[in-house]
Amino acid sequence: MQILKSLGIGLALLVLSVHASAADDEPRAGLQMVSADELPAPSLADLQASERPYRVGPFDKLTIDVFGSAELSDKEVQVDASGRITFPLVGTVEVAGKTPGEVSVALQDLFRGRFIKNPQVTVNLKEIVSQTVTIGGEVKKPGVYPIVGKMTLMTAIASAEGWTDISSRGSVAVFRTVGGKDYAALYNVKAIQKGNYPDPEIYASDVVMVGDSQGRKIWKDFLAASPLLAPVIYLLNSNN
Repeated sequence: MQILKSLGIGLALLVLSVHASAADDEPRAGLQMVSADELPAPSLADLQASERPYRVGPFDKLTIDVFGSAELSDKEVQVDASGRITFPLVGTVEVAGKTPGEVSVALQDLFRGRFIKNPQVTVNLKEIVSQTVTIGGEVKKPGVYPIVGKMTLMTAIASAEGWTDISSRGSVAVFRTVGGKDYAALYNVKAIQKGNYPDPEIYASDVVMVGDSQGRKIWKDFLAASPLLAPVIYLLNSNN
């Protein structure tokens, strides 16, 4: 998602919060509020067109070839629920969160010197079962997490081991690309917990960012006057 690379996550959150607190309706270049109750859901084409390299997740199936070894070639393995595979000679290998290329390097390192002098290992995706979401900001364990089944905003935050001491539950942003357009939504998790609006579904390739309590001070007056009873949706690259 190019908008995040160019703005930076912190600045993107700042832009969203300041825009949300503005009293006027003047249009801002590259940032347009969308009249909607939720982010648009991505299509299958959107999920397949993600700019980020695919990272292996639980229950994905891989094909592994070790050059020069008939016994270790064309091996099909499935990642288990904990994100690991078992492969002959090297045993259990942690692969979740790695690209296929990174899995190849990890296997080569395990084979090198012990079993094969100069191992050449190729890893390909045979079947994608899991997808991933990036969770960052003020959560205890930021990172890339697999989506197995249905994930919501609150379960995504729980996957990253929850809030930090300075998390702002009133400023949680979700970034998503749909149809080549970059969207962002600003959520108030306290409002979700009170039942003011549904816990939104999180899709593969989404980026979830939790703001901090210091950043929240920028727009605390706005929140006090008009608490978020519905998410605020933005189109980030509307002028492109």
